[in-house]
Amino acid sequence: FMLVFGCSKKETPPEATELVILCGSSFVPPTEQLCSEFMAQTGIETTYTVGGSEDLLPHVKARIKGDIFVTHDPYMDYTRDANALADDVQVGFVAPVLVVQNGNPKGIKNIEDLTREGLKVALTDPQYSTAGEMVFALLEKKGIKDAVMKNVENRLTKGHSNIGTFLKTQAVDAGIMWNGVAHTFRDSLDIVKTPYEYEQEIRVHIMSLSYSKQPEELKQFMEFVRKQAPAIFAEYGYVK
Repeated sequence: FMLVFGCSKKETPPEATELVILCGSSFVPPTEQLCSEFMAQTGIETTYTVGGSEDLLPHVKARIKGDIFVTHDPYMDYTRDANALADDVQVGFVAPVLVVQNGNPKGIKNIEDLTREGLKVALTDPQYSTAGEMVFALLEKKGIKDAVMKNVENRLTKGHSNIGTFLKTQAVDAGIMWNGVAHTFRDSLDIVKTPYEYEQEIRVHIMSLSYSKQPEELKQFMEFVRKQAPAIFAEYGYVK
């Protein structure tokens, strides 16, 4: 599903300049902060359409909506293939992180511990989730997928937030979810630091779109992104 909302609290007069941001649903909090700081500095307002990157991509391919696309690999390639990419800034990484209940009562130290008998585990479904694909590939490589899936039972979720909620309500002992989403649940869970063992590296991109009708404002926005966005995204946990 997609939501539309804006940074500005006041009504925008029709003649006012407004940049439209297509924002992947995992990146809303840092994007909100970025836009609010950009508006404070320039007076240029932004409005968002929020959804899964796969739901936003058709707008880009059809070149009918959006000035900016906030997403992760491989959507920069898809945007370039659609001849819609004007500029790109890499602002961070999305990485799967091992998460546990506050205080880590089960003493989980690594991914191998997810095979422990009786542990309740939640993962994202690889059918819907890039992180799910990465996690399943790693579990296969380690030869522990079946043992972990025994502990997952029916807790294969479509969204990362569900795993945060499971941990908050103590419905599970552990899970693996995107770093940035885990950061939004930081009061309800702990991240267990583990080595990065995934074969893929998934970067977060902010792209300006070539069909935008507001090239001057867009150029200002991308200059601002280059200076400010990497630090803001790091603050929200988008680090490897």
